[in-house]
Amino acid sequence: MPNKNNIAMLEKVADSLEHSKGVFVIDYRGLSVKETQELRRALTEAGAHMKVYKNNIVKIALKNANLPEIDNLEGTCAYIFFESDPVNAAKVIKKEAEALKKIEWVGGIADGNALSADEAKAYADLAGRDELMAQLVYVVASPLRGIASVCAGPARGLVTALDALAEQKNAA
Repeated sequence: MPNKNNIAMLEKVADSLEHSKGVFVIDYRGLSVKETQELRRALTEAGAHMKVYKNNIVKIALKNANLPEIDNLEGTCAYIFFESDPVNAAKVIKKEAEALKKIEWVGGIADGNALSADEAKAYADLAGRDELMAQLVYVVASPLRGIASVCAGPARGLVTALDALAEQKNAA
């Protein structure tokens, strides 16, 4: 008969998988409690949360949820479940990994596909949703700005000519 703690953990993993868009897996070996708390806080701000589960239970939960298997689930793995944008969570992990030099990428699942460590890490180099929206606004606004400038050109020329004429009359 299965252990009640393992059954409860399996339910928690299944719930986390159900309420998230995907998961990144990191090896957090060597992080102090304070560093782990800072990482969790930064991930929460990015719309993600970090949990530590037994690797075998995660494998079972992935299989039950019909999600692809993540390779290399061994040792001290932490699971970062992101609720919407994987890029924001990946950027936080990358930033903390560079700062602490103790975090290693293991893999993940995004858009229903299993990711290797390098593929998961590549998400951190993508533009986030907010950056993409800003770029879209710039692209849409750029032609409008040009049209406004062209339309204002004749009026600007008229004002310049009238100003020059007023200066001539004042000089005379």
